Amino acid sequence: MTLTGHSLIAGETIVGTDGTSFGIDPSNNQQLEPAYTLISEAQLRTATDAAADAFESFSNLDPEKHARFLETIADNIEAIGDELIERGSAETGLPAARLQGERARTIGQLRLFAKVVRQGDFRGVRIDPAIPDRTPLPRADIRLRQVPLGPVAVFGASNFPLAFSVAGGDTASALAAGCPVIVKAHNAHPGTSELVGRAITQAVRAAGLHPGVFSLIYGAGSKIGQALVSDPVIKAVGFTGSRGGGTALMRTAAARPEPIPVYAEMSSINPVYVLPGALEGDLEALAAQYTTSVTGSSGQLCTSPGLLFVPVGDDGDRLVDAVAKAVGGQAGQTMLTPGIAASWQSGFEAVDDVAETELVARGTSGSTANAPAPAIFSVDLDVFKKNRTLHEEIFGAASLVVRYKAVEDLIGATLRLEGQLTATFQAAESDYATVAPLVTVLERKVGRIIINGWPTGVEVGHAMVHGGPYPATSDSKTTSVGTLAIDRFLRPVSYQNFPQQLLPAPLRDANPWNVNRLIDGEITLAQQ
Repeated sequence: MTLTGHSLIAGETIVGTDGTSFGIDPSNNQQLEPAYTLISEAQLRTATDAAADAFESFSNLDPEKHARFLETIADNIEAIGDELIERGSAETGLPAARLQGERARTIGQLRLFAKVVRQGDFRGVRIDPAIPDRTPLPRADIRLRQVPLGPVAVFGASNFPLAFSVAGGDTASALAAGCPVIVKAHNAHPGTSELVGRAITQAVRAAGLHPGVFSLIYGAGSKIGQALVSDPVIKAVGFTGSRGGGTALMRTAAARPEPIPVYAEMSSINPVYVLPGALEGDLEALAAQYTTSVTGSSGQLCTSPGLLFVPVGDDGDRLVDAVAKAVGGQAGQTMLTPGIAASWQSGFEAVDDVAETELVARGTSGSTANAPAPAIFSVDLDVFKKNRTLHEEIFGAASLVVRYKAVEDLIGATLRLEGQLTATFQAAESDYATVAPLVTVLERKVGRIIINGWPTGVEVGHAMVHGGPYPATSDSKTTSVGTLAIDRFLRPVSYQNFPQQLLPAPLRDANPWNVNRLIDGEITLAQQ
């Protein structure tokens, strides 16, 4: 597929009039063709106007047609083939195997949401039939369903050019909810974004939908991104990126005449607690697993473990020695952009400048540009609790080992943590009595708690939570991964005393969409 270097607005290729930008190969800092034209605010309004026009028909789409549309997007992405992997690797430095897995995840979540649309439980249908002879007052007939919020703005993520970008979780869940989507492409992987954007545009056309259901735009984040969030047509925002970027969008959304929700995934250091019983096992294996979790994808995963709590004493020393050996054998991998590599270096230097920290392990720099050597620091728990610098995320292959004297001290340290995406225990059965009170504390701090696993690797399913209290995300009640993500783009509406012919399809007595419903407080299953 020939890349055009232009935005895709409501099915049309639009040449931007506000400058150009290039993708950069981070392995050698070379520009990649073609240049991408950046749209103006006037051109942005073409996209938002089209999304507004598309909303009514798309939000009431027949479930089978809706589901087939999502499946067609998945089929079209799959059909791009190796070109998508090759362009993605050139723009991000990520290896082919990683991108192939990410493509499979992207396709899988689209097909999973197609099943959700067919099943219909997300519509949340509740029916309280009228009780006209109830005393002292009769009850009216009241029926409820969840309806789509409206057009959604999605910001592509730097670290997931497929799974959290143009057709990723935010877009997939918003489209599944019945919301038109405008994606602001990440300028670090414009070609990858265009390939996927064309796959979605083709699916819109094949399904006979209003072309405003989807647009892909290129523009400066500080200008077009803010204008997109400010546009009155937009009713919600999906964002994955830095805390600074996410909070800037939150401020803009809150300052609108009609404030809107921003679902931003931002910053997390994902603590891992090694309890004494775990030190009786294979320490080299434990160290290798930790190292893999820290250094995979050059550490550029939102769930990478930035903290490892390890007991003081001989067993803990042996684990730290095993970590030093494992990390010492690791070479740096190309980071996503020169700017991200520079930010990693600043974070490394900030921790290194703390006098009480010790650099216990350092790998070697990679053979390409922007491939810093992985690093592991160590510090005493008391220092960690007092120094906020040590609580900040270093986005990349770096982590901090925190040495603690007694398991009781972990509760106090945990209470000082900011909100996180995950927390992990490495524990034996003998540690469970210690784990229990920590779990109670962590339920207030994180979205996912893991025992004897690692936080990297987020399953796309029905029970997954990829979220957490601020600054992990902007709204701890939601998830950006899994089928529950659809709830972010819905709101409840009740219909009182409506005649059958005016009721939306899932609320009618005949149940033409054949969805499960809660009738007078009891679950009534759809006919199989």
